[in-house]
Amino acid sequence: MNCNPPTPAADNEIVITRVFDAPRELVWEAMTNPKHVVNWWGPNGFSTTIETMDVRPGGVWKHVMQGPDGAKYPNKSIFKELVKPEKIVYSHGGGREDGSGPGANFTATWTFEEVAPGKTRITARMVFPTAEARNIVVKEYGAIEGGKQTLGRLAEYLPTMTVGEKEFVITRTFAAPRDLVWKAWTERDRLLQWFGPKGLTISTATVDFRPGGVFHYGMKSPDGKMIWGKFVYREIVAPEKIVFISSFSDEKGGLTRHPMSAGWPLEMLSTTTFAEHDGKTLLTIRWTPDNATEEELKSFIAAKPGMSQGWSGTFEQLTEYLAKQQK
Repeated sequence: MNCNPPTPAADNEIVITRVFDAPRELVWEAMTNPKHVVNWWGPNGFSTTIETMDVRPGGVWKHVMQGPDGAKYPNKSIFKELVKPEKIVYSHGGGREDGSGPGANFTATWTFEEVAPGKTRITARMVFPTAEARNIVVKEYGAIEGGKQTLGRLAEYLPTMTVGEKEFVITRTFAAPRDLVWKAWTERDRLLQWFGPKGLTISTATVDFRPGGVFHYGMKSPDGKMIWGKFVYREIVAPEKIVFISSFSDEKGGLTRHPMSAGWPLEMLSTTTFAEHDGKTLLTIRWTPDNATEEELKSFIAAKPGMSQGWSGTFEQLTEYLAKQQK
């Protein structure tokens, strides 16, 4: 187990590193299996299409990245060395499809270090022919920031790789320190300003933030209808983790069925974790039905796509709230 930090970059190098809350074997799989790579490779807003990915010495990896503006960037790499699950070396060539701008030619070495049980540090070292070639790519393509964003997307994707059919996982990285995100989740006055699906507003709430305590809230829809819910806190590890049972409720705090889905699980076990990196916070939410019947499990599995949309709207509201708090 090597816990030494990576050596500094030379003037013809770019070095990007990040520690992930995932075992090394899982991180290696995310990097070498094309069905996973397409889900996170590239800066924010980019999509990747893989033509071929032959992960072996001498094998070719050809893919096309497309930016938010529609511009396409063909890439071709040749794997030089693979030491599973420790190191990947490849030569890389790429640039804009239309031929404008400089090419991006370098040799990349990715190392995967287990820095603690269940934690993996990736170090990506890109060596260019000259310092000038390195500086042009940084200026033209934003290579350093793009690399950091790519590893950020990997951090968000890794938790989904271990998701079973009976589990829902969603992640989001917020441009805010963990302490602020933690307060947003645990303090009543802050929760009232962002929590809940878009279009619904919390009109009343009580928060007893301790193991065994309850967050009981009432949300009002645009037509004035009240929807009640509650959390019963089971475990609190500040500022890293909150575990609670989530359910629909009534005005008195009782346990009720989903107002629009009678087959929905009566109770959900929720684990929310907060991981900080470079002043940003990776939030991961895991939901599993608690003591659910077969009918409830089927209802839960069928609703997972809709749950992603619902949480995305909630995260947008949290993003806006956090941005206001940092002005």
